[in-house]
Amino acid sequence: MSFLILILGLDTVASLLVVATALPASGSTRWWVRMWDFPRAQLAGLLAAALVAVAATQGWSAWPLVAALGLGLGWQLWRILPYTPVAGPEMQLAPPGSGTVTLLAANVLMENHAHDRVRALVAEVDPDVLLLMETDRTWIEALEPVLAGYPTVVRTPRDDCYGMVFATRLAAASARTVRLSRDETPALLAELADPEGRPFRFIGLHPQPPVPGQDTDERDAQILYAARFARATAMPLVVMGDFNDVAWSRNSHRFKRVGGYLDPRVGRGLFASFDARRWWFRCPIDQIFVTGEVAVESFRLGPKIGSDHFPLIARISLDPALAAGLNCTPEQLTPAEAARIDARVEAWRRQLGPQD
Repeated sequence: MSFLILILGLDTVASLLVVATALPASGSTRWWVRMWDFPRAQLAGLLAAALVAVAATQGWSAWPLVAALGLGLGWQLWRILPYTPVAGPEMQLAPPGSGTVTLLAANVLMENHAHDRVRALVAEVDPDVLLLMETDRTWIEALEPVLAGYPTVVRTPRDDCYGMVFATRLAAASARTVRLSRDETPALLAELADPEGRPFRFIGLHPQPPVPGQDTDERDAQILYAARFARATAMPLVVMGDFNDVAWSRNSHRFKRVGGYLDPRVGRGLFASFDARRWWFRCPIDQIFVTGEVAVESFRLGPKIGSDHFPLIARISLDPALAAGLNCTPEQLTPAEAARIDARVEAWRRQLGPQD
């Protein structure tokens, strides 16, 4: 009897793993569907363990479940594969010394009181472009000693975990927070120039995650707008932030294709930035994407700062000749796909009203 209970429990867990793997393929924006985009690496490990356990205890009598587990494992590995060294990179790193702009983005965690760690990190990295998320008034006051060193600072304090601080020492034609979807979470839009005077645009994003009561329509709208924004300008563009979406999701892939973006993680590793406190739960939701005119010299996660996120640090060059020799050609949209995306973004913009 105990063996039968063990088999029943094992089959139930295995079946649930298969369902969790299949749900995101539905395309639904429901939070309880989209949440399964995140733990693909963890699900792959559990699927592999379940496959071995079911095959070892039941043999060919359970071949349908074994086959389903095998297909689920293959699907998860296929989605993760581009973010491992097994895949080839789509961006070769520029040689040391070629970078001219250092960027630092970090979700500091609003209730985190390790202000000194963040100040020390900013002092150590000395970024030309700084983006901090989850900043309330307490955080902004604590950061004033380092913000004082930047001529352009945009402070957007909020007590709902969606505050934002942007600072840069680069020449800034504009820098402001805006709404890119119907909710109140801000995004940062800036037009900057590197020390050589070469202009580029920067977008900082921190949309809401899929959690109970919060589906992903608003998050996806923000990310999609930032994607199309790249096609609306001839300037090079850099997007950074806590996307609350993983690199391998359908929405992230669409983001890359719509905007013609490249991802320095491809072919190098997961760079799992969240959860910094639980190694077994980590996934890559803090992201950086660049258009093809931008060369990346270095890209890494920073140290623990008391937050549940690791910081993201990158050094880039706006030298178009250098970028052309290092970057692959971004994947292009078909005209029909571009028209569908444009219509969807315009529908969202009409709901925002005349402000944006």
